[in-house]
Order: sequence, then structure tokens, then C-alpha cells
Amino acid sequence: MRFKEGENVHVIVGNELLSGWYNGKEFGTGNSLVKVSKDKIIATKDCFIAKEKEAELVVVPQLVGDFLENHSKEDGHTLHDLLCDLLTSRDSLDENVYDWIMENNSENGELLARAWLDGYEVEKEPLYYVKLPISKRNEATDELEVINMCLLLNIQSHETCISGNYRWVDKLKRTGWRTKLTEAQIKDMPEGDAYWQFAVPVRDLEGEA
Repeated sequence: MRFKEGENVHVIVGNELLSGWYNGKEFGTGNSLVKVSKDKIIATKDCFIAKEKEAELVVVPQLVGDFLENHSKEDGHTLHDLLCDLLTSRDSLDENVYDWIMENNSENGELLARAWLDGYEVEKEPLYYVKLPISKRNEATDELEVINMCLLLNIQSHETCISGNYRWVDKLKRTGWRTKLTEAQIKDMPEGDAYWQFAVPVRDLEGEA
């Protein structure tokens, strides 16, 4: 088994199981070095070392995934920033996440913290495109024709717009724009119930590609 330097591992020493960090190979013997404390490094054969099992990622609802994406560590946000926004922000996404936590404070609060600290997977919810039939005059024939446009939602600013291409916007995820939306995201928009009438499951349109 191969190990990466700095990787968390378990090592058997006598009858004792210790945790430590892989520290490379010992020159001359080829034995692996495992640092088990600040000033103690053990040299042993690979057969006595095992990788530490990675914690399973927690699963969170889509709205929590969107919230965490807006407060990612990669963008410089801290856990303190996240908690402050939950308590003080009037953004509808933040308020919805706050409501979700309060539904089961002890369990959902811990779930949110673990997701931010250790990573997460988003619960698989059905996603939809909103295909809007738009009347447009054909300049060549001077007749009205109906074309399907796709509704876009910015999950950060809650702006909406329409586009003739429902796939290209996936490249703009970092800016908050989405074409693949949950039922809740669609119905939470102004006139959301009307938009919902034009919702088409993503898998149906993907099959057309």
C-alpha cells in the first residue's frame, strides 16, 4: 500500500495501535517512518501501517449546499462568517437555512457544522429546467413563431433572466447562476407557481441532447 507524506495513518507497535502521520521512507532500510508524537518517529514495515479511514461525507439538502457554496473556505469565509450571516442576514436563502436548522436544532446544527468543516454531499433532489414559450416575429416571413427559452436564477442575488441555451450557464456556477432548479427554488420566485407549470425534468431534456 502506498502512503502520501503527511497522511494520517495507524501503526501497530507491539500490541499497541497508535495514530500518526506518514513521514516518508527511512534511508538505507526502506522502512516507513510514522510520526506518532511531536518528538517520536517510528520506523516500521508497511504491513504494520494502515490508512486512517476517512470520515463519510454528510448529506445535506440542496438549499444548505447552496448556502455552503456561498460561504466556502476556498473563498476566504470562516465558520464565524457563516454563523453571523445565519443570525443577522435577511437574505432569503440564509433565512431558509436558519429555519431548516431550527426544525431540529441539535441535529441539523451539527450537520451544518460538519458539512462546512469536513465536506458534504448534496441530497439528490429532482432538478428541472423552466422552458418558457416566447412569441417572436420571424423577420423573414413576418409571422409570429414560438420558441422555447430557459429561465435562469441567480441563487445569490435572486435575479432572473432567460436564455435560449440551458446548458452554457453551467460554466457560470461560480457567479451563482443556475438553470437546473429544484421545485422549491422555482416556487420561491415571484410568480413561481406560474413558472412551475413550465418545469421540465432535467433528465428528460438531457435525453434529447
